[in-house]
Amino acid sequence: MKKYLLPFALCLLFASCDKKNKTEKEIENIPLEIKVVRFDKIFFETPVSELPKIKKQFPILFPEEVQDSVWINKMKNPLWRELYTEVQKKYSNFEPETQEIEDLFRHIKFYFPKTKTPKVITLINEMDYNTKAVYADSLVLISLELYLGKEHKFYEFPEYLKQNFGKNQMMPDIVSSFAIRKIPPPMDKTLLSQMVYAGKELYLKDVLLPEHTDADKIGYTPEQIKWCQENEGYMWRYFIEEKLLYNADSKLPNRFINVAPFSKFYLEIDNESPGRVGTWVGWQIVRSFMKNNEVSLPQLLQMDATEIFNKSKYKPQK
Repeated sequence: MKKYLLPFALCLLFASCDKKNKTEKEIENIPLEIKVVRFDKIFFETPVSELPKIKKQFPILFPEEVQDSVWINKMKNPLWRELYTEVQKKYSNFEPETQEIEDLFRHIKFYFPKTKTPKVITLINEMDYNTKAVYADSLVLISLELYLGKEHKFYEFPEYLKQNFGKNQMMPDIVSSFAIRKIPPPMDKTLLSQMVYAGKELYLKDVLLPEHTDADKIGYTPEQIKWCQENEGYMWRYFIEEKLLYNADSKLPNRFINVAPFSKFYLEIDNESPGRVGTWVGWQIVRSFMKNNEVSLPQLLQMDATEIFNKSKYKPQK
């Protein structure tokens, strides 16, 4: 019997690959051109006397409550100008990133046809790592000062944050911002709901960024991915034995979902673990659900976490 199973499995694999290749070919043929405005260059290369002109051209980037003196100081300040110089060294040619953004939005258009093609504006902001890339319907704002590479001299951040300040995080960050508009917030505050919510976002990256690694999608190092894979069964057993899945304790997100240097099992393994392991497990649950159910991507994003979990047939690797 076994000798017949292998050819059958190979046929299924090839059929799946053919379907994927066909989809990718369709996506490649979607006509789309992204317009990129290098506001970072415009701002720092404009004479102070012409500030009113660029304020009029880009009103969304100049809040009314901020006085002109703030912008003038930014234009003249040596540290800001040094940062601008560093950004230009890294991104004097933005064409490779533009092509990546176009590829990303072809995927988005394929799965969400009503999505507008946005204009992309690059800027140098206030080192706010919570808003590195912002999707806003007709605009994508990218703060280039946060994509200079984790070892850059300007970064005085903890290592677990700096590891995501490379250009490989630009597309995943755009998808994270896009996901906020596509995935309804959890219906309740249980750990399971928050795990599945995060898992939906990561599965969205699976579909929209098929060439990116799992490490890029979740913002881990390859070693952190390996740790999660090797400890998946242990983590799952811990969640079950401690009865955490349907627990709504407000401390649980900081322990297992939110960005952190490590996860908090309150055990010796804490120092070895990456942060957000609940997010990683939620990703595996959603992946298992999509493997075992015929559901479209938009349908998945709207589904209840408990239904996804119950139909996922999720079994952690031992």
